[in-house]
Amino acid sequence: MKGEYYLRYYLQLMRVHHYIKNILIFLPLVFSGNLFNVKLFKYTIGGFFAFSILSSIVYIINDIQDVDKDRMHSKKCNRPIAAGKISVKSAYFLSIIILFLGCVLNYIICKNNLIAWSVIFLYLILNFAYSIKLKNIPLLDITILVSGFFLRVLYGAIITNINVSNWLYLTIIFMSFYLALGKRRNELSQEGNETRTVLKYYTHSFLDKNMYMCLALTIVFYSLWCVSPINIERDINNNFAFTVPLVMLICMKYSLNIEGNSDGDPVSVILGDKILIAIILFYTIIILLLIY
Repeated sequence: MKGEYYLRYYLQLMRVHHYIKNILIFLPLVFSGNLFNVKLFKYTIGGFFAFSILSSIVYIINDIQDVDKDRMHSKKCNRPIAAGKISVKSAYFLSIIILFLGCVLNYIICKNNLIAWSVIFLYLILNFAYSIKLKNIPLLDITILVSGFFLRVLYGAIITNINVSNWLYLTIIFMSFYLALGKRRNELSQEGNETRTVLKYYTHSFLDKNMYMCLALTIVFYSLWCVSPINIERDINNNFAFTVPLVMLICMKYSLNIEGNSDGDPVSVILGDKILIAIILFYTIIILLLIY
């Protein structure tokens, strides 16, 4: 029982529930029509776990760096290090173990694919720099958050050797900007700038305007992807266009949530709303039926 008690805190420190973000690694496989390609599916599954494990290091280092500010935060004070459940020394030791395991798994998947390794290490370097210093620089902090989503899709494309439409990349990028700006918006609303230095540079007006600009561009780029030549060649162009209203509905439900009392964290917003989850699952089913 005691072991399970401590395991829960270590899993919380690793942010296992944030692994849902790494589903983006599957996008190239799914949208290319190769979901049932066993070889590529194995690569993607392996890449998902490798990226997930390595991304946990980022969360651990971030919690170590932010421990003092987290203790002043209404919710983050419950994080394992801030709450005193896990020591800083133990957190560093865990990050070393995770780094070794993640690299071993990534080698099994990627072997000597230097581009795949470069994407992984670029993700780690950017996020380490974010945790240490760059999170305090306005706009750059948001851009680094966005890069994490983009690099996940790029990594999935590289390990499967699948070309991804530029329209789809742009859709992911601008949706990520929308999510990141929404996160900052709600942090500013709920905690002010006491627990995150960069918030003193943002205003509600700035964040709101740019959030919805990015959301509009997301819909535009997704619509262009739906009618792109690659989909026309696969003879699913006309049907794909009808998924645009469904994507708009998902975005509107998400916006409704972050306009409320949400802390703006994308994972918390999605997992905390059963209706939003249901709409996303319905969209996923429709997409799979259209493609396969």
